[in-house]
Amino acid sequence: MTAFHGADTCLLDSVRELRARILFDRGRRPAFRRADGSHADDQDLDFGAWHFIARQHPDGPPLGYIRLSTPATGDGFQSRTYLGTERYEEVLAAQGFEPGQVFEHSRLVVEHRSRKLGLGQYLNALAIGAAHHLGAQAMIGTSGTKDGQDRFHEQFGFRAMPGTRRYVEQYTEDVVIMFHRVADGAGRHHDLVTRLRDEFPRVAASTPSPLTFGTSSSRPAPDTLAAVPGPDRDQWRPTLLAPLNAMDFQSLTALLAYGDVREVHDTIDEQLAELVRSRDPSCRDETEIETRKREQLAGLALWEYGTWVWYPWSRRLVHVLPRDEFRLVRTDRNRGKVDRPEQRRLLGKRIGVIGLSVGNSAALTFALEGIGGAYKLADFDDFSLSNLNRLRAGVHELGVNKAVLSARQMFEIDPYLDIEIHRDGLTEDNIEAFFTGGLGPLDLLIEECDTPWVKVAAREYARDLRVPVVMDCNDRGMLDVERFDLEPDRPLLHGLLGDIKSVDVADLGHQEKAELILAMVDADRISPELAASFGELGRTLSSWPQLASGVALGGALCGEAARRILLGLPCTSGRFYTDLDRQLSPERSAVT
Repeated sequence: MTAFHGADTCLLDSVRELRARILFDRGRRPAFRRADGSHADDQDLDFGAWHFIARQHPDGPPLGYIRLSTPATGDGFQSRTYLGTERYEEVLAAQGFEPGQVFEHSRLVVEHRSRKLGLGQYLNALAIGAAHHLGAQAMIGTSGTKDGQDRFHEQFGFRAMPGTRRYVEQYTEDVVIMFHRVADGAGRHHDLVTRLRDEFPRVAASTPSPLTFGTSSSRPAPDTLAAVPGPDRDQWRPTLLAPLNAMDFQSLTALLAYGDVREVHDTIDEQLAELVRSRDPSCRDETEIETRKREQLAGLALWEYGTWVWYPWSRRLVHVLPRDEFRLVRTDRNRGKVDRPEQRRLLGKRIGVIGLSVGNSAALTFALEGIGGAYKLADFDDFSLSNLNRLRAGVHELGVNKAVLSARQMFEIDPYLDIEIHRDGLTEDNIEAFFTGGLGPLDLLIEECDTPWVKVAAREYARDLRVPVVMDCNDRGMLDVERFDLEPDRPLLHGLLGDIKSVDVADLGHQEKAELILAMVDADRISPELAASFGELGRTLSSWPQLASGVALGGALCGEAARRILLGLPCTSGRFYTDLDRQLSPERSAVT
């Protein structure tokens, strides 16, 4: 990847020729070819813009290109020319922005032979990431529509501006204005954009650039502290790199070259041996195992086989088997309790988890057992020191959003999972998308939130959509099951609160919330310790008393219920208690 800023005439001539030749598209856009047969795309906007060029080799020909323009050249933006100055400023004002806050990316072109490698996606993400790093508050650009370019940009958080679509002769297709708010994130490719935003200084530093990076302070930190970067609290999705894919191979090479990798963990040879034994437990002869491993590799070198997983939050690069083989080995010891046909059925299920303190235990249990292949996680809260009494994490993760933390932990168990997170928790704005959007409609909901509105609203949606709900109360091993999939008219929370509606509990005071929660969990059945704590909340106790042992038990109970529900095994609505005090009382001992 080459980046330059300004007017390096040699590079500029090459990218202008590249842009024009690709835009010409074998005669589809004749305006980009001169009478002498050469291709031209000369624009004054090139001067003062950032230019990003992709090549297969450092000295090889350009394979793709994108331009990023800053507000300094805003008078020449393509989108301004397309709309006219008055209409352009009206569009910005309607979105709440001034011209000095808006960057423009344009002229994304990729050689035909490189498009299947995802190069356009990478270039687009790099330009957006660079704009984010340089301080953009919004981005704008023109987009064609004939080949779905507008839908492509929507994947990065861009939205078409109403009333801006019209046919443009130069491009021989309809063009529309696309707009992107930086604060809203980068859509489906948010994690890639974030990673490239952070890598942009290294890309820019390799070229003569007038920009400088860094901060100053009147009292600098000690050198030993200032030289060490802080944790990234936002990254939670790993990058999967298959060496046989040319683009992935280039990304893997670049990743290692940057020096970001703290640790390479490669046990693929041992994993292959486990794969052989999982398929044929009777195979114990080492010579035969080696033969079958070579057959599995089919001529590939060990490093080429499978997937390299990059975990940016820990800076570890881990080599694992391909997805199907990985999961076959990882869940091999489930067999006899959950056999492979059932494992495959479970992996096809989508599970939502609201509240990732107690819910973290359930989510990790599910990931370990292979219950569900896709998850939606929602929690507005950050992991804090007081959570360390029950939530399995480390002090280096303090301050990380609980949904982010849980997603990281689950991906470290199975990097092939599909996970989406909602860092604002469950709200009126996202509740419908949580149940039906993104990865698709939920098959099961695990509800572990302390907010009354969320508890009731989530069940209203679940009942309407016939989604079963499981809740662990972390007291006396109480597990709550509501089979709305089988009983669509079942009263919420078993009717303990009457015909309650979420609108009724939206604006409760602190004491009212405590009383409602007490009624939800059935005050006559809770432990004496929990009952006594209600009067002390906000006085001698900062929150509900909870122990790691109870949370771990809750994860196990949720896992058992979830597996039964999703496989169609017996599991009725109701409340079930696995009280450890009673289970461990002397009279229950099976040995005398």
